[in-house]
Amino acid sequence: MYLVMISATLAILLSITVMLACSIISKTSNKDREKLSPFECGFDPKSSARSPFSIQFFLIAVLFLIFDIEIAIMLPIILTMKTSMTKTWMFTITSFIIILIIGLYHEWNNGVLEWAK
Repeated sequence: MYLVMISATLAILLSITVMLACSIISKTSNKDREKLSPFECGFDPKSSARSPFSIQFFLIAVLFLIFDIEIAIMLPIILTMKTSMTKTWMFTITSFIIILIIGLYHEWNNGVLEWAK
């Protein structure tokens, strides 16, 4: 126990020492108007660097990520079918798919999947 406490103390002291050395050695950057402005090939920007994007695109992207992750979750479940109990496996996979279908139906009713309005 004593050896573990000494090791933990040394690790904490070493990490604090390295962090302090890095903050002392590192270069400080002068932040002025030119460095904070967006860079466009040496010219002043013509418009705002923060252009708005379509919220529809964002919602479709989130929907794609949900179903993409769902595929990654479903593949190992299919492989475990041989080693698990059939009733438990069927209940798990059915409830998982039903939750996804309910979510898709909810987004469809809210009009997320409609591009032309």
